[in-house]
Amino acid sequence: MRARTVPSTRTANQASAPALCRIGCSQLHFRLKTSDYYKNLIQLLIIEFALVGVAILIALIAPRLGAGVFTALERRFAALARRKRAAIAWVAVTALVAAAAPRILTGIPRPQQYDEFSYLLAADTFAHGRLTNPTHPMWKHFESFHINQRPTYMSMYPPGQGLTLAAGQAIGGHPWYGVWVSVALMCAAIVWMLQAWLPPQWALLGGLIAVIRIGLFSYWIEGYWGGAVAAIGGALVLGALPRLMRRGGWRNSLWLGLGVAILANSRPVEGAALAVSVAGALVVWMMRDWRRARALAPAAALLCAVGAGMLYYNSRVAGNPLLMPYAANRAQYAVAQVFIWQQPLAVPEYRHKVMRDFYLGWELTGFNLSRGWRNYEASSYEKIFKAWMFFYGPVFTIALFPIWRVVRDRRIRTLVIVGVASAAILSLAIYANPHYWAPYTALIYAVLLQGLRHVRQWRLRARRFGIGITRAIPVICLLMVGLRAAAVPLRLSMILGIPTWCSQFTPDYRREDLIRNLKSLGGKHLVIVRYAPEHVPHEDWVYNDADIDAAPVVWAREMDAKQNAELLGYFQDRHAWLLEPDRDTLKVEDYPR
Repeated sequence: MRARTVPSTRTANQASAPALCRIGCSQLHFRLKTSDYYKNLIQLLIIEFALVGVAILIALIAPRLGAGVFTALERRFAALARRKRAAIAWVAVTALVAAAAPRILTGIPRPQQYDEFSYLLAADTFAHGRLTNPTHPMWKHFESFHINQRPTYMSMYPPGQGLTLAAGQAIGGHPWYGVWVSVALMCAAIVWMLQAWLPPQWALLGGLIAVIRIGLFSYWIEGYWGGAVAAIGGALVLGALPRLMRRGGWRNSLWLGLGVAILANSRPVEGAALAVSVAGALVVWMMRDWRRARALAPAAALLCAVGAGMLYYNSRVAGNPLLMPYAANRAQYAVAQVFIWQQPLAVPEYRHKVMRDFYLGWELTGFNLSRGWRNYEASSYEKIFKAWMFFYGPVFTIALFPIWRVVRDRRIRTLVIVGVASAAILSLAIYANPHYWAPYTALIYAVLLQGLRHVRQWRLRARRFGIGITRAIPVICLLMVGLRAAAVPLRLSMILGIPTWCSQFTPDYRREDLIRNLKSLGGKHLVIVRYAPEHVPHEDWVYNDADIDAAPVVWAREMDAKQNAELLGYFQDRHAWLLEPDRDTLKVEDYPR
């Protein structure tokens, strides 16, 4: 269906009003307005807050409860932590085993959202030894969110996550294995980073927290959005920074350069904010002795080589070495922009109503409600709430109580300054989700752990009840993991509407089931998708493999009669099906020719 071009931004804003009512005012409001999601979220928070309250009460009444057992465990834990390399390896192996265990029951996660399908397209492309794919003759039927069709057919995202998924696909036979290994490496990198800032036992504890709160059930391990790759880059940068300042060394310089390179190819905007803040710290350090600048030579050489590769990649995918595929995609489809001071772009021509609803309805509405300094405060609250739900939650909120002592600590003062400077830059962005802040995962954990160190010293009338609280926190985390693990056999929904340590974004709309059913019939298939007028664009079906013509199932959007006839003529060797997912997600019928 060809949408009429809207002549002005004002008209576009007015035209999106019905979509505003249907899709929601913003992503957070859209999720929380669904009553089932809201109830699930509240129940989870109540349970976790209740466990924390019980732990505090027990710590006040009987602070030495179980002291003998905890002391013995802490001694063994500290002995392992002092062997720093062994601690890093132990966390990586623990993360691999822990993440694999739930998948034995639930199976490999299924992609659900447009970001995931875009990354999977990049993975399929790289796994077949290509940087991009030629534009398909029928490309207008294949247009979809966050995917470029012109000048080449490829994901709009930087290649970091796609390369990780491609490694999993090429080596293990499925892209998720790349996610699995990247999360384990992330947990190990967090330990390495924390070892540069905190005592060894606290660094090891931080790695285990990452395993439990991110590496088991979060959408970073349950999906293909990414998060772990950028978190690795951030951990390398922040771990190399103090090591480079203390003793220099070409290895530390290379770790710094590698971290920046990973950030540039996974989360470039958020990574740039971190890199700028770290560069400021390095400038202050070099001002005391400019000869220290020589220590950055290996990092600079590595980044020059990576930068040349990025320019070549841009030229192949977007046709211009200075144009990122992301920017090329936004120029073709988007009206909303990224930062609060920006104005909407001109409205492009949309060939499909579902894409118009997404860009002019959900995305533009959220942009208009968040941009400008008047909306800065409300937008900041939403970002803080999402970050709190994912990285802290009720169980670690107590670590924020001594925050003013944490920010004054000399041990992590540089780290806090870097974090505050980066947060100030990122607060000017419109959109926010936990995987956007992945470069700061290790930094967030460092602040969390330093807060727990202060909590551990709390006393009440010479009774050190803070020790009891900090000992109870890992127990609460394990209890919550048990509850989350029981959700599958007990049929408890963990779709909470917003990303937490244990939740998915959206329910499974069974696209993979339909693909399996069609493959079981044998032969090749063409599925033409027809949406109802009230269709919500977040559940989209039209995503294809890198080599469309070779795929057993090809997905296409229905257009006008002439264009549909051209599509059927091109794929005349395939069985053509009609899918109307708003009526029945698993029922297809012969497409009327």
